[in-house]
Amino acid sequence: MSHPRTTPTARTESAQDAQGARTHTGESTPATASTSPPPSLTDLRDHLTTHLDPPARTWLDHALDEAAAHPGLHGPISVWELRLAEAGRRCGPAHADAARVLILDAARAGTDALTRVYFQGTADERRAVLHALPHLVSGPGALPLIEDALRTNDTRLLSAAVGPYAARHLTAHAWRHAVLKCLFTGVPVDHVADLPRRAAGDGELARMLADYAAERTAAGRSVPEDLYRVLDLTESVTPAAPGTDHPHGKES
Repeated sequence: MSHPRTTPTARTESAQDAQGARTHTGESTPATASTSPPPSLTDLRDHLTTHLDPPARTWLDHALDEAAAHPGLHGPISVWELRLAEAGRRCGPAHADAARVLILDAARAGTDALTRVYFQGTADERRAVLHALPHLVSGPGALPLIEDALRTNDTRLLSAAVGPYAARHLTAHAWRHAVLKCLFTGVPVDHVADLPRRAAGDGELARMLADYAAERTAAGRSVPEDLYRVLDLTESVTPAAPGTDHPHGKES
């Protein structure tokens, strides 16, 4: 089902119509949000090897060797934590996130180390920790970091927070509010990992979207186009991949 893109009133009426629809035909709508998997650690390393200039590559190789030789936490600050702070200057802003993720992996940073870096580091280092979570933490133990990022209005942190780790571990209630937070702050829903699967058939998310659209229209404000992209997905039914949990997660 597609929604008219005419006036805010028409859009809100369309949202309310979808809210009332709770019967699904089993037809799946095309995924409008990104479903590409995140780059692997090997992909990140290959990319940096290709794109960094020779001095930056030499620095990164040394930083990774150093982190691997002295993993984990050591005293007030570990040597690899210093390298995280240097990554932006050494590798440039475009490649700093990837470099930091690789350093965290080389340091075998577990939940305790990632938590320390997150809460003591800069916004750039916090973002790198969020990007590293799906690679380094298998269980839900690092959810407090995601929850903290979702409480901020820093759009770059929010974009990182709604990645694969959040898709895998946030409860349905928390995940819905994360999607709404993206709409509130203007973070494109393309950043929300696994959006088509988790949104599929989610009547409660559809209700929340309709309420938000109605509130904005009543206030004379425009409704984000991304809201309708997500609303379309709530009307689809996407089978869960083998071995995955229920597409809407477990309620708290």
